[in-house]
Formats: sequence, C-alpha cells, structure tokens
Amino acid sequence: MFVKYDVIVVGAGHAGSEAAAAAANLGSRTLLITMNMTNIAQMSCNPAMGGIAKGQILREIDALGGYSGIVTDKTMIQFRMLNKSKGPAMWSPRAQNDRMLFSMEWRNKLESTPNLDFWQDMVTGIMVSDGKARGVITAMGQQIYSQAVILTNGTFLNGVIHIGEKSFGGGRLGEYASRGLTENLLKLGFYSNRMKTGTPVRVDGRTIDFALLEEQPGDQVPGKFSFTDTPPLHKQRSCYLAYTSPEVHNVLSKGFEKSPMYTGRIEGIGPRYCPSIEDKIHRFSEKERHQLFIEPEGWNTVEYYVNGFSSSLPDYIQLEGLRKIPGFEKAKIFRPGYAIEYDFFPPVQLKYTLETRLTGNLFFAGQINGTTGYEEAAAQGLMAGINAHMLINHRLGFVLGRSESYIGVLIDDLITKGVDEPYRMFTSRAEYRILLRQNNADLRLTEKAYDIGLASYDRYQKVQSKKKTIGSILDYLRERSIAPEEVNDLLTQKNTSAIQQKVKMASLLLRPQISVGELLSLPADIDGCFPEREKPFFNECLEEAEILIKYGGYIEREQEIAGKLARLDELQLSPDFDYAGLKALSFEAREKLARIRPLTLGQASRISGVSPADISVLAVYLGR
Repeated sequence: MFVKYDVIVVGAGHAGSEAAAAAANLGSRTLLITMNMTNIAQMSCNPAMGGIAKGQILREIDALGGYSGIVTDKTMIQFRMLNKSKGPAMWSPRAQNDRMLFSMEWRNKLESTPNLDFWQDMVTGIMVSDGKARGVITAMGQQIYSQAVILTNGTFLNGVIHIGEKSFGGGRLGEYASRGLTENLLKLGFYSNRMKTGTPVRVDGRTIDFALLEEQPGDQVPGKFSFTDTPPLHKQRSCYLAYTSPEVHNVLSKGFEKSPMYTGRIEGIGPRYCPSIEDKIHRFSEKERHQLFIEPEGWNTVEYYVNGFSSSLPDYIQLEGLRKIPGFEKAKIFRPGYAIEYDFFPPVQLKYTLETRLTGNLFFAGQINGTTGYEEAAAQGLMAGINAHMLINHRLGFVLGRSESYIGVLIDDLITKGVDEPYRMFTSRAEYRILLRQNNADLRLTEKAYDIGLASYDRYQKVQSKKKTIGSILDYLRERSIAPEEVNDLLTQKNTSAIQQKVKMASLLLRPQISVGELLSLPADIDGCFPEREKPFFNECLEEAEILIKYGGYIEREQEIAGKLARLDELQLSPDFDYAGLKALSFEAREKLARIRPLTLGQASRISGVSPADISVLAVYLGR
C-alpha cells in the first residue's frame, strides 16, 4: 500500500508541519502522519504568533524558507510591535490570528507542496535495525518504511487532561492521546519524564461588557512577519485588558482543595513563566490583581481567549471566579480551562541536528523535547526536516550557532543544558541579541537557506539587493556633510543642540532624537542619490542602516566577543573522552560532561556546573 519514503514525520502540529514542508521542499519524498487531518497546525493554546523573542524566531523561520511567517501574515487579525520603547534588540513582532483560518492555510500550504503525502493514523512504534530507524508501525497495523523518522508528538504522548477532580486521557480537549510510542522508545533505551501545561477558559463574546475593559488596538501601520510579498493588513480586531481582584482570588481559592495541582494528581513539571491562575494566586499572594488579555479567536466568531486565566480548577469554580471580573458578570463559557500532562524526552539525548544519539536517522522536534510555544516547536521542526534530508543524502548537518540566530540559542540550550521545566525562549537567553534582531533575520540567514536549497533564487537576489542598498545608505550618511543652515531648524525642533559648522550626517544620527528618515528629508540633492527608493524594502534598509550607525559600537563589541568564543567551538572533543579519568576536573564537571558528551570545548563551557577552571583543564589537556 505504501512506497518507501525518504522521511516520515509523525505529528502535524507546528513542528511537524514545518518539518514535513522542509524535507519535501528540499526534495525528499515525505509522509506526514497525523491522528486528525482536520487539525493540522492547530493553535492549541492562544490564537497568536510571535511576541518577545518568539517574534524573532518566527522571522528566522521565514528567512530560512519555512512557512510559519507566511501563514501568520495571511491569517492575521491584529499586529503589534512589542518593546518599541526599548532598543532594537528588544523589538518583537506579535500577531493575533484567526485560529480556524490559520489551520486551513497551513493545510493549503502543505497540500500544495510537492513530494508530500498524508496519512491519518496513530504511530505506536518505530522500526529499528542496525541501530537506525527504518520506519514506523501504526495503530491500524501498517508498517511504513523510510530512511528517516521525525517525531513531533506535542502533548499527545500518554496525555492526561485534568479539570478539577476529573481526569481523562487526551492530547487536547476532545482528541485522543497517543498510546504505545513512549513505551516503544523506552524499550529502545531512551528515558522520558512528564511535563504539564494548561490552557484557559474560552468565553462567549456576546456575554462580555467590553465597555468595562481596556481596549488594545493594533499598530496604526501594521507590520508583518514574512520577508516575501504577503498581503498587508488593512483592518484589525482589537484585544482588551481586564484584571482580577481579591474577590476573584477568594472565589478561585475555594477550589484549591479540588485542584489536581494541590492534591498531587499532577506530577509533571509546569511552566514557570506561564503559570495557571491558581498558581499565580498562591505564589504571588501579595498581589491584589493580575492582568488578563482578552483575545478574539478570529474574524467571524464570538469566541474569546482569556489569556492569563489558565486553570485546572473545577469548571463551575472557573465560571464563578470569571464572573467576578468587571465586564464578565454575565459571562458564558464555551469550554473550561484545563491542565494536561504528557511524556517528553530530555533533549540531552539529541545531537545538534536533532537526531537522537541512541538511534540513527531518528529525530525529535517540538514539545517532545520539553519546549513550550508554537514558535519554538516550529523552529525545531524546520531544523529537523532540513537535517533529516541532509543525513539521508550524505550531506553535512545544518547547524546554526548562538551568534547566528535565536534558533541556534534554542537548540544549543536544549542539547547542552537540558530542561527542568517547559523551555520558553526569551531575549535574555541570547547573549548576542543586538546581533540577532528581528529586522535582519533575512540578512543573517537567507543566504544559508539558499546554499542548502531551501530558499529560492528570487529570495537570495532580494537579500543581495537589500545588502547593497543598505551599504549605499551607510556610505552616503558617512560621507555626506551637512551644513548648519540645512539641519539646525530640525535640531532645534527636536530639542538637541545646533551645529556651528558642517558635520557628517552619520554623526548627527548618533543623537537619539534624530531619525534617518528626518535626516534624509533635508538635503536638496537626495532625490538622485538612491534609485532604489521606490523598492518596497527601501524603508527596511533605512531602518537597518540607522541601527547599524546608532548601535555600531555595541554591534562591533558583540561581534568581537562572538568571534573569540566561536574559536572554542572549533576545538573538538571526542565522544569517547574519559572525563572520569581526568581528576583535575571537579566532580560535578566530570558527571555532567560524561552524561552530556559535548562535541566541542565551546559546548562544554555552556554546560551548567562546568566552571571556567574546568574548561582550562580541558584546554590544557587538548594542548591549548
């Protein structure tokens, strides 16, 4: 019934969808297996993409040729650039999406992708011979062969849903859990653990009094995620802010004795950075209120997502507490919030390509690795899909460094440090974040994607054209002198000191009050200087040039530090290195190094518990 595939992808969430698209677009004959074809790339939690650090990841996925940015742009109902009051390293795009359109658009993209087939079934085991994955076994008894397998099972592995004192199996509310695969992997020698996440109540918008809420409109000039020519957003739907109160907290506290979190029925590790409402009330008891984000689920639905009200309390307690919030006095709910426990496999069992160390040609991506978030999952899926294709075609693995991308930071953190709670990306995790801005993702990564065959020639040419335009803007600003009579009116208007003689335009741009657009509106000869001004990406080039001048010192310093540390990653460590025999290492370092088996001295230096003194010992041993 089935041909032998090059790559089989198990699971069609955000990770699986990106993995299948990448492998197929690179030329591998790919099969995507999912338990429910109607829920491809389902937004299981809030109907939003991007946000702090996650927006950077989404732009990187797009720059590499992934689909998430394109689908996000086509299904957006609101766009906001977060952290605009801070420096450009912190700017993070975020979109509200139409949940149903998002899934439909993803399915359209995948169904129009050559080399990609689909099969609806549950995978219960991996076929392995000679230490390599050879295909999968399904619940319907199918044995489907392939050269590589990518597991992206999300929250479905032995998933258990908790609502108050009720517990039942499921990967999402209304969907079956995946059975058998964890047990099969344990027999192969892998080890697993349990994690927990949750989702809030959904409310009927017809029963909300929005006049009592604080409106949050989108940006006046909405941006987008994809560097391709996706359609601009012309109309938007607002989100709203609401707040809990001591009265709300008192009502919810009544249900703590029936909460699975407090009765010990939930054993999985929960997310510290996205706690349930009962956890927030308990941990931050001194706070009188907590902020809630009321988010529409789409263009043509009255369903609203109450972001910040994640809960596993009994459903009637959730509703009673919700109705104590101003504006929600008459609220009706579509479905309660719930917690879900599921199996994950600690990612220190993986290589940097996301291939498992134990079984060749087997890759893990997404929440199976202990991460949380659509963007983190999609990034892993993209990289796993690329590397599965590379492996079976005897090509070098595609690995991104920490100074090259947030995706590189994400995977390095997972492989090197492991996870002791659901991993979520933050800008603070990236030590080179001034280099890894959301606006320059294409300049950093598209050429790499073109080299491996994932980005098109047109995209490559566009990036080369952007680089050339940015260079010409920089040259002009650094070489063009501007006279006092040309610029002093602007300087006075901006409350910054006037100049007494001609100065280079670049030096004026160092002043925080002055923008590049304002400067370039002054010279009389400007019109003939940039023939590219009519190109749609010219404003992006202006923004990049301004950042490179204003933050030039910081950027150069980070590049210098990144270069020095990159040299540590050039010093290879043998996978069979006898750390136990090197007594000059601390006991903790010997234990951690022997367990994680770093491939380079740089990776060893990033392992928690391995000190600079331990790295010096290794460097001496290596003759460095």
